[in-house]
Amino acid sequence: MIGERVKKLRQERKMSMTELADKAGVAKSYLSSIERNLQQNPSVLFLEKIAGALSVPVDALLHDSADEQHIDSEWIKIVEEAMDSGISKEQFREFIEFNKWRLEKK
Repeated sequence: MIGERVKKLRQERKMSMTELADKAGVAKSYLSSIERNLQQNPSVLFLEKIAGALSVPVDALLHDSADEQHIDSEWIKIVEEAMDSGISKEQFREFIEFNKWRLEKK
């Protein structure tokens, strides 16, 4: 359930419900109803706000498997920036391989 995932992620970050609601810009009462599974179909906008405030992909709120593989939001931004700059996947892989090689030489 989405509410259980939100609550778990919030508690892992040692955030109160008020802190999360404020950081995400959502109503605390609505967040509470989500966490208690009284409301089970939150909007995509709500999920995006909560995911952003928790620094997890929206997928982490929708699927259990994503909970185990948090991707730091900064890494997501870096990859998006690389994509926007026009770098190809192959160029990105070449950079990673070069960096591995460089680190092995030290």
